[in-house]
Amino acid sequence: MSTGRVVVGGSTGFMGQYLTERLRGQGREVVTVSRAGADLAWTDQAGIDAAVEGSALVLGLAGKSVNCRYTPANRAEIFRSRLDTTAALRTAIARASAPPALWINSSTATIYRHAEDRPMTEADGELGSGFSVEVAKAWEWELFTGALPGTRRVALRSAIVLGDGGVLGPLRTLARLGLGGPQYDGRWPVSRARREAGTAHRFGARRGRQRFSWIHLEDVARIVEFLEQTPALEGPVNAASPNPVDNVAFMAAVRRALGVRFGPPTPRWMLELGAIGIRTETELVLKSRWVLPEKLRAAGFTFRHPDLDEALRSSFAAST
Repeated sequence: MSTGRVVVGGSTGFMGQYLTERLRGQGREVVTVSRAGADLAWTDQAGIDAAVEGSALVLGLAGKSVNCRYTPANRAEIFRSRLDTTAALRTAIARASAPPALWINSSTATIYRHAEDRPMTEADGELGSGFSVEVAKAWEWELFTGALPGTRRVALRSAIVLGDGGVLGPLRTLARLGLGGPQYDGRWPVSRARREAGTAHRFGARRGRQRFSWIHLEDVARIVEFLEQTPALEGPVNAASPNPVDNVAFMAAVRRALGVRFGPPTPRWMLELGAIGIRTETELVLKSRWVLPEKLRAAGFTFRHPDLDEALRSSFAAST
């Protein structure tokens, strides 16, 4: 078990709350940073500097949720909330006379292209294009830019995280309303403005065959612990179960976990209208994310929740 102070930036989010509680439960000193409700605010650079000085681990998890409409204001905030907070952590580490041995910063498996032909790994994965990919690339640039000779840096390219909260809350509601079927892509008119902004999802996988890469929240925490104990791992690391599925199989597993027998497919035109109504984007369910954890498996990491049905049952049970 690793020891030493941990600085958690973005401590009030879905992953941040879980990791903070788990680390404190292990007896570690944890200093939290967030916009509100934390030990330090992001505006307190001097406080962040002091917390990072002599720490063992820095976790950067901050960023506005992408579960929103990609309006100009929201796009700007999605960028700003990731880049400014990552820069604040990098500044503190660069100033430290006793810097942390490891800085793990959130990234996303969305950085890879829409993939139906083969899985993406750290070694041969191809980066995609569009707004979400540009966010991910800029986020990782902020992590890796500049010299930090005393600190190993890891970009945790997380797949969809399953746990008590997050994406499973809305899916539980939809399934229980009889709307827990697969999401079908299709043709949809796209404005010039959305094309230029890179926010338009282009028709890809048919009949719910877009790939769905996922990971259980506990395994995210265990990966963090494994990274502390495995100095050879650095750079981008895919945080994803070794058993991705497609959208049809995922939604069927959600229904099984909830005891819901039926869920009709939802065509894209319904998804687009619904996304406008609840202020989100269809890319979140229609992009094919096919990611494998090559670096972790090669280093000997074992997943506690490699099976989707079990991962979903444990996630839903935790919220009851």
